[in-house]
Amino acid sequence: MTNDPPVPEGAQIVTLKIARFDPEDPDAYDDSGGWQRFRVPCVPTDRVLDLLHYVKGYLDGSLTFRRSCGQGVCGSDAMRINGVNRLACKVLLGDLLPKKSGKPVTITVEPIRGLRVEKDLVVDMEPFFDSYQAVRPYLITTGDPPAREQVQTPAQRARYDDTAKCILCAACTTSCPIYWTDGRYVGPAAIVTAHRFIFDSRDQGAAERLEILNDAEGVWRCRTTFNCTDACPRGIEVTRAIQEVKRALLGR
Repeated sequence: MTNDPPVPEGAQIVTLKIARFDPEDPDAYDDSGGWQRFRVPCVPTDRVLDLLHYVKGYLDGSLTFRRSCGQGVCGSDAMRINGVNRLACKVLLGDLLPKKSGKPVTITVEPIRGLRVEKDLVVDMEPFFDSYQAVRPYLITTGDPPAREQVQTPAQRARYDDTAKCILCAACTTSCPIYWTDGRYVGPAAIVTAHRFIFDSRDQGAAERLEILNDAEGVWRCRTTFNCTDACPRGIEVTRAIQEVKRALLGR
């Protein structure tokens, strides 16, 4: 670690309050209540992900978090920022800093809820992907392969266009209070994925997926709090998709 980390011209110093957990030493951060604070320089065009890189690169190399593309496409850096599920690569400091400079600013960063924390901001995603796999997230067809491409009309494609945007970041599922308290609930992201195929004109597995979701831990566990819709970084109307799946079940 260098003693003189770079400070951008015109930077403002903010306090980054990060939830820490070390599986090799679970009591390491007990004295601070599980949090560690870092003073980090930033400019309005920085993202929260840039601040995390600054901490890891110059202040504490042990800080652990996931990230990949840094462009809001891969969905790997979902975390709770100031108490709300967001992608760290999409949250600009300009949206978090007060209009009047000089006021002290603290930004809290913690792992998404409902999944076991492995280290710092990294959670075990296996239960999330198990639910995703359970709804059979692929086209299901029967009979011989078609002799030519299966063409869809614009209206047929538009029917599931919204839910096809999901990047599996888990922000919606881990914002759900039902998921926090009941780890068996399939969760919003799995239902969104099922919706994408249930309403695809080329797919023949809708009845099978609807039966999977017609369960005490399936679509009926949703209480329509809209947390999932608010958390989605892709702007998917998650709650609406869940209601459409419920109506499809009732209309069978």
